[in-house]
Amino acid sequence: MELIRLTPQDLTVAASLVLLTAALSWRLRLGVEGRLVWAAARSIVQLLLLGVVLKTLFAQANPLLIGLLALFMLAVAGYEVMARQQRRFGGAWGIGIGTLSMFVSSFSLTLLATRLVIGIEPWYTPQYLIPLLGMLLGNTMSGVALALNNLTENAVRQRGEIEARLILGHGWECAIEEIRRTALRTGLIPIINAMAAAGVVSLPGMMTGQILAGSPPLDAAMYQIMIMLLIAVGTSLGAIVAVWIASRRLFDERQRLRLDRLD
Repeated sequence: MELIRLTPQDLTVAASLVLLTAALSWRLRLGVEGRLVWAAARSIVQLLLLGVVLKTLFAQANPLLIGLLALFMLAVAGYEVMARQQRRFGGAWGIGIGTLSMFVSSFSLTLLATRLVIGIEPWYTPQYLIPLLGMLLGNTMSGVALALNNLTENAVRQRGEIEARLILGHGWECAIEEIRRTALRTGLIPIINAMAAAGVVSLPGMMTGQILAGSPPLDAAMYQIMIMLLIAVGTSLGAIVAVWIASRRLFDERQRLRLDRLD
């Protein structure tokens, strides 16, 4: 089946529906119409620019350019993890925790997928590397952000209980242990729900895109299974790394709770 290409006129129809939704928000006094239009405009510009960049990368397959784009994606993901926190760590710690957890989880699993699972040569082929990395970063980012936000919110809310455990002689790990478990469970909820509903309630994005592009449905399903399993592992690794570092940062070398390190 030949791929049906979309025209600017086709996208204009979709954009007009967003404007209609913004008008409805204004009429109902929801107060989100400005953010909705801005987010839509931003996504359009970003995706068009990405399309131009990827077209160049696919044509050249330059390892240096691919590496620069991958690092840029990592930096943005680290920033977005910090930006989604209601109570965030100040300074370099804010971005550093998210960026490190992204690197440990998403980068390592992307390399594993391209080398051992898909087995492409060279391993940095942008047609595979960039989409896989983007999906892992995007989904892992959400899980890490939820886990970190839950950790810091509960640490503030349960400050008295944590300090009571410290007074009784417990170490910092014991004092915050249950809060860390809750934070990790919260970070894993989205991917668990996504896997449970895949193929029954929802048709995941990667599989949908491949089917629209003309790939056999079974092949598309195999790729979707691979990416969802990698996202589950990546989210778990990323959340564990981020929550452990963040929980340690909440205490000083004398094992005192330091909520003043949060903005």
